Amino acid sequence: MGAFHIINFGCRATQADGAAIERELLDRGLVRSDEKTAAVVILNTCTVTASADADARAAVRRVHRENPRAGIVVTGCYAQRAPEEIASLVGVAHVVGNSHKASVATIAASIVGGRGVTTDGTPAPSTAQLESQAVPERHRAFVSMGEIGMAEMADDPAPMLVGDIFAHSEVLAAPVFDGDGSAAGIHARTRANLKVQDGCNNRCSFCIIPFVRGKSRSLAVEKVVFEAEQLVRAGFKEIVLSGINLGRWGRDLDRPDRFANLVRYVLNQTEVAKLRISSVEPMDWTEELIALVASERRIAKHAHVPLQSGSDRVLRSMHRKYRPWHYEAQILKLRAAMPDAALGADVMVGFPGETDELFRETYDFVAQLPLTYLHVFTFSARPGTPAAVMPEQVPVHVARERNRQLRELIAKKNCAFRQQFVGKRLNAIFLGRHDGAQTEALSDNFIKVRIDGEHPANEWHEVAITGLSNDGLVGECAAKFSVQ
Repeated sequence: MGAFHIINFGCRATQADGAAIERELLDRGLVRSDEKTAAVVILNTCTVTASADADARAAVRRVHRENPRAGIVVTGCYAQRAPEEIASLVGVAHVVGNSHKASVATIAASIVGGRGVTTDGTPAPSTAQLESQAVPERHRAFVSMGEIGMAEMADDPAPMLVGDIFAHSEVLAAPVFDGDGSAAGIHARTRANLKVQDGCNNRCSFCIIPFVRGKSRSLAVEKVVFEAEQLVRAGFKEIVLSGINLGRWGRDLDRPDRFANLVRYVLNQTEVAKLRISSVEPMDWTEELIALVASERRIAKHAHVPLQSGSDRVLRSMHRKYRPWHYEAQILKLRAAMPDAALGADVMVGFPGETDELFRETYDFVAQLPLTYLHVFTFSARPGTPAAVMPEQVPVHVARERNRQLRELIAKKNCAFRQQFVGKRLNAIFLGRHDGAQTEALSDNFIKVRIDGEHPANEWHEVAITGLSNDGLVGECAAKFSVQ
């Protein structure tokens, strides 16, 4: 039997794509292996920053050096954006863009021998047939080949299978799990992450994602409920709904729908113990959705609301669709509805034209909001985006200093948020990771908790909080908790 290994980079959506590829390879009779012994190694890439591209190239070099006989298949967002760049690397056997990601398993199977069949039992197309389906990419953006050393470049570039991502209409996904799901089985896997939406119709001036993932598209209700039902039957006690622009779920369906309805469908048609919602854009946190999350016991009290900047001028230059006062209103509504919820945001520093004064607007804005954590990013120019050629590019050292200041600010706010739970009880799911003295858990309201003793994964318990850790809480197991 052929052996494969998948390396996923980047966001949960990319990991979900990788899980779908893995599911199909296993259905075809291939087996998992490590990257040093696998016959085919699939790199499922990210391209949201220049460092993400560099990580993917480094992985190609490492795999080829340690396993020179492996066929390396590079797919994902970097492959969609700059296929010629990747195809030139020594060791790469095939480059497959997101437009043809559903064909990765067929190509991987052909490398280890035999075309096999598709998951529905029909003969799989040959790679030649697949390549004939590719069409010129209208929106691809390339980086300078100067980023790649001559020693890395192959004499004969690998074949590329990349088409128009905006013609893509499928949502490729399979659940992703916290914990080690590769060998230890379900007892080491927790918090299933289910991608229900892909792509984005927004055109933020800094973002390459729409051009490598395509238009917003939704997984059908029946498929979402089916996948959730399977996860519940397998014993999972928490499901996280995720997507590239999750709040837009349902708008593209033949019968348009809304995300709040999808949440209800999953709650009403499955017995999922806990449902968690990942990142949702500010204006998609409708009154209906806020009320649903706040009132439903089976939904985790947690909201991640991307901000990017607290400066009106910067938000306009970013082409974001809300103003700081809109954002503030949404956060205050969420806090009023859920006093103990974790409220998080993405913030970008160093966007072109961000002066010290404009950064201070963001800093002060974050300081006065009831946010409890941040994902702080330093601007990275993406080829083909308007922001990449804007004047007044911010020096890297300045952007990094701003990044540091925001991280210090949110660390203080997060500590104050966690402090209020000492002496109280929270509900938490055990993650199965332990050091012999304590077991890691995650609270309903998205705080890391270390629990005294060793406890099995994938169980909800009530925990008595006894103190703070460096980045979370510590406590004792009080009682098994039923969220039903």
